[in-house]
Amino acid sequence: MRTALQTRKTRETDITIELSLDGGPVQISTGIGFFDHMLTAFAVHGGFGLQVSVEGDLYVDGHHTVEDTGIVLGKAFAQAFGDKSGIARFGSFFVPMDEALAFAAVDVSGRPFLAFQADFSQERAGEYDLCLTEEFLRAFATNAGITLHVRLEYGSNAHHEAEAIFKAAAHALRLAAVQTGGGVLSTKGSL
Repeated sequence: MRTALQTRKTRETDITIELSLDGGPVQISTGIGFFDHMLTAFAVHGGFGLQVSVEGDLYVDGHHTVEDTGIVLGKAFAQAFGDKSGIARFGSFFVPMDEALAFAAVDVSGRPFLAFQADFSQERAGEYDLCLTEEFLRAFATNAGITLHVRLEYGSNAHHEAEAIFKAAAHALRLAAVQTGGGVLSTKGSL
């Protein structure tokens, strides 16, 4: 079964995430409008069923909400991927978003790593601090057990730049999650 249910409750956040790698309803509520928009785009473009409910200490700022959502979403992907057998494992994708262009490549390897290159044109989009994009992706990649490379090639509007990144990551993950049959794609026989 390529589904997962993950929860996390701390003094800073209370998060529940339901994920299906094979599609389903998309409902996102984090309390940060732009982040909701990014996660919705991520789910739709990845073809994932994704339900995210977050209550966070937004009176402080968005950091705990965004990073902890990355942690829980990563754990959900790790659970849904299971032993990683029978999937393509690798995926990469470019996404143009008006004047912005972003690239993402993923390896569902069991080896967590994030390489992130992005200089955003503005510091914020709505109530969302763009620097949190890297924090989210690091928490996500670490807890999903994936290697993720993300690069913003260029752009001039931070909304478009961030959206291109989220969509590129989603498409790369969609390709990596394609069912191919057989065992784990590795010369070692396991990951």
